[in-house]
Amino acid sequence: MTFSLATSPPLPPVMQAYLLQARQMQAMSFMVHIPLVCFGIAFPALVAFVEWRYLRTGDVLYRTLARRWTRVMVTLFAAGVVTGTVLSFEMGLLWPAFTGTFGSVFGLGFAIEGFSFFLEAIFLGIYVYGWDRLSPRVHFLCALPIVVAGIIGSFMVMSINGWMNHPQGFTVDAQGHVTDVRPLLALYGNTYFWHELVHMYLAGNMVTGFLVAGAYAVGRLRGRWGRYERTALTVPLSAAALAAPMQVVVGDWAARQVATQQPVKLAAIEGLGQSTNGASEHLLGYYTDGHVEYGIAIPHLLSLLAFHSWNATVQGLDIVPAADQPPVNLVRFSFQIMVGVGTLLALLAVVYFLTLWRHRRLPLTRWFYRALAVAGPLSYLALIGGWVTTEVGRQPWVVYMVMRTDAAVTGAGSIPIGYGLLAAAYAVLIVSTLWALHRLAKIPMPADGPPRPTVYPVDGGEQGPLPVTS
Repeated sequence: MTFSLATSPPLPPVMQAYLLQARQMQAMSFMVHIPLVCFGIAFPALVAFVEWRYLRTGDVLYRTLARRWTRVMVTLFAAGVVTGTVLSFEMGLLWPAFTGTFGSVFGLGFAIEGFSFFLEAIFLGIYVYGWDRLSPRVHFLCALPIVVAGIIGSFMVMSINGWMNHPQGFTVDAQGHVTDVRPLLALYGNTYFWHELVHMYLAGNMVTGFLVAGAYAVGRLRGRWGRYERTALTVPLSAAALAAPMQVVVGDWAARQVATQQPVKLAAIEGLGQSTNGASEHLLGYYTDGHVEYGIAIPHLLSLLAFHSWNATVQGLDIVPAADQPPVNLVRFSFQIMVGVGTLLALLAVVYFLTLWRHRRLPLTRWFYRALAVAGPLSYLALIGGWVTTEVGRQPWVVYMVMRTDAAVTGAGSIPIGYGLLAAAYAVLIVSTLWALHRLAKIPMPADGPPRPTVYPVDGGEQGPLPVTS
């Protein structure tokens, strides 16, 4: 039988009393690992950029900044190795039916991701130990494979997730066996993958940029502000501020793909119980008994956003049985957090660019740096909200309309023990990583560190430290 979303025989469920705990373990691992993926996507490019500026200008400030950021990059890479290894084991241990059944479909993606990881590790070692051993130009060129490898690795993982949301490129026979596998079509031929990829790359730049810039914003609020700090804040903030408004456009693209490919997920996001012509968009509120309570209804807006048509029919949760519906409020709240925070970050980016355009300097008001200090944690919250929307909104399917999550889970009975041990291990890892980053921040500037001017010119230009004004 040729694969079809409508006719594929669902695989039987496994008798597992700890399905929820297995899902929570996987979610916990993703919550720890995903921000490290963001740094793997964006941070090497920031490091390479400031080193390139050193080569172009000869300004030792950029070299100092690149060297200090390299230590942060290595620390986060080491933490990512730990969390990525755990995730690899979890795929096989928690979901053996999934990996055993579909390994031939997505195995190519994980294989290339593994090669990109080793490539990144090799050149990262060369880069770290080559600062005083290689010529400046050769050392800079060693950063480029790190940038490329980080992007390729995430590209492969996102292609697998896109396939899970829009499976194709294989055939299911009458016994439920996967045959006639076409990995390239499965991973890179589905339309769902592309908007997820761009969405994640922009999110990676936002999370990385706002977290790094936020650290220097806190320093400014505490009085640490000179040319080095301004440069260290401006570079990541510019990357994040460019990505934030673009994310709004990509979000519209993603919403229309979800409306077409996963209408049940869209219905859960919007709390739409019944299929409706000219469906209203509900802001805030919660879903109960087939409708949204205490929400602010905007007539026809959901149809307009999803299909760019005023009276388009939007399918509701009633198109599937209750057992095939995701947890609506969890998906709905996660989506609203993502959109709400993303909108605020885009507005912050607009303020930043308007100030640069009008005054040729960074903002001076204290509220901007307070907002920037919380923008990093908020961007992480929006990232998690987006992933919860994507993954939980697909439930109860691990491979959409092909394999249910309760058919993929392990039948092992030791899940609670593993859950507790994993939580403890992640607590140790998080504390250790934060401690290491704190120690790195306390390392004094090298002897060849940048000069630090002490006064502003009369016209208020950005030439030296100035207390943040309100």
